Amino acid sequence: MNGRGPAATRPMPAQEVIDRQPIPYANLYSSLLRIRRVEEEIARVYPTDKIKSPVHLSIGQEAVSVGVCTALQPSDTVFGTYRGHALYLAKGGDLRAMIAELYGKVTGCAKGKGGSMHLVDTARGVMGTSAVVATTVPNAVGYAFAQQYSGSDRVVVSFFGDGALEEGVFQESLNFAALKRLPILFVCENNQYAIHSHQSSRQASLDVVKRVRSLGVPASRIEDNDVLEIFDRTVKGLSDIRSGAGPAFLECMTYRWREHVGPSDDFGLGYRSSAEAKVWMETDQIRRLASLVGAESRAIIEADIDHEIEQAFCFAESSPFPEPAELYSDVFAEA
Repeated sequence: MNGRGPAATRPMPAQEVIDRQPIPYANLYSSLLRIRRVEEEIARVYPTDKIKSPVHLSIGQEAVSVGVCTALQPSDTVFGTYRGHALYLAKGGDLRAMIAELYGKVTGCAKGKGGSMHLVDTARGVMGTSAVVATTVPNAVGYAFAQQYSGSDRVVVSFFGDGALEEGVFQESLNFAALKRLPILFVCENNQYAIHSHQSSRQASLDVVKRVRSLGVPASRIEDNDVLEIFDRTVKGLSDIRSGAGPAFLECMTYRWREHVGPSDDFGLGYRSSAEAKVWMETDQIRRLASLVGAESRAIIEADIDHEIEQAFCFAESSPFPEPAELYSDVFAEA
């Protein structure tokens, strides 16, 4: 296979971060584990048909959303993709409203109308995720333009996959952001596959950073799904953006463990191998952060997460479905 994976022999002891700024290990571990366990429960429940929406799981890719969102201010905003569970939760989205949305219940974050691919929590800065590739990139740029125009110091973050790099609106959006020096961070979650097609079969040049720099946007690449490096680079990037330097771009190499859509694996389809995935699984960032957090703290974090997940699914189960009249609400803007 053509997949690029992390160095299997790369050490991951605590001393590798001695020279970095203080990093909130417990917060990172809690956020990573919370997302993983939520999605594992979604995968467990999905075959029962209680979940009324297709699900694109972020298992394996949690480090990108967590590393970036942990560095953000509550007032900063994010725009994401249909594989958006990790982003929604990492930014502080309401878990009960998310699970209710997957169940198609009226208490969901989109009143049961959007499902897994259309999560939103504007109060927490989650401005929405979309099922159409690259569509939230110009949305994010427009929002960043509005923030700049109003004199706000808020930063907007646009998350997208490697498939979005092939869309014309991606080039247009980055060009406009660079031209106007907008307060936006572009984050490419490069898991190397657009559904079942490897990046090398879709793009003549795999040097994403070079392509982005040619549009006038400072760019860098982070290997190995490294949550600590993602956090560090985001902190630095946000500082530059808030100072008026304009947009920045991070290409974060990552890997999804499950199938493109659904709760299972898909190695039997032949487009990728379990051996390729194993290399990434061996450097699981949750296991890495667990080694940097004390046992007592881990136990508290894990118990709290398990309780929260149980309550969220109970909330979704007991919530009502929308009334038929709800079909006619939120269809168009009213004065």
